[in-house]
Amino acid sequence: QVQLVESGGGSVQAGGSLRLSCAASGYDVSAYFMGWFRQVPGKEREGVAAIDSVGGTYYADSLEGRFTISRDKARNTLYLQMNSLKPEDTGIYYCATDRRKLYGGMSSTYLRAGTYNYWGQGTQVTVSS
Repeated sequence: QVQLVESGGGSVQAGGSLRLSCAASGYDVSAYFMGWFRQVPGKEREGVAAIDSVGGTYYADSLEGRFTISRDKARNTLYLQMNSLKPEDTGIYYCATDRRKLYGGMSSTYLRAGTYNYWGQGTQVTVSS
């Protein structure tokens, strides 16, 4: 069965960096598309970054190049490197997969929560000004 476990969240000041990890079991992270989402109370889960089956990457336009998604096949882990953090980046961050092979196409597909069926439990990121 698919299991996703996020870690690496915490509290940082604006301008700082964090690297989130998503350890996967039950499937090969390098074979399927995966994504990172964040959610704050009262708002819908928002797509932040995604990586497709062949390594193509997709990002929310609002990030302005501050985040980088990557994966390590040997560790079967997905990462999100977050730099120049802003208070508006605060939220619970989730990793997700659908265990399907998909590549190319529109970024909106990869950044939509409804595209995914498997989710981790989330890790809290708090950025103070």
